[in-house]
Amino acid sequence: MANTYNSKNYFAHGGEQLVIGGKLTFLDGAEVENFPGSASGNAASGTAPYVADSEATTVANLKNDFNALLAALRTAGVLSATAPAATEPETTDPETPAEGTEGGGS
Repeated sequence: MANTYNSKNYFAHGGEQLVIGGKLTFLDGAEVENFPGSASGNAASGTAPYVADSEATTVANLKNDFNALLAALRTAGVLSATAPAATEPETTDPETPAEGTEGGGS
């Protein structure tokens, strides 16, 4: 009988890449070095500073408190500091009928 087991976790590209398709568990005392996004390279992510609970009584003040929270998370490296590049949605020219409709095609 042929071996039909496929591991969810495996090395690929001659050992250059470790693919994790299953669960990755870190035991107590485990260390991660040079983790992307960490300030020191030794931690999974930064720790955000303390942010007090909002006491806002208006939507404008709540927005300010929320933006302060986002800024603290970005500074700590928990959130990306830059927005992703915007992509423009595909549009169709309303002046040109689609192929296969009246007036369109060949």
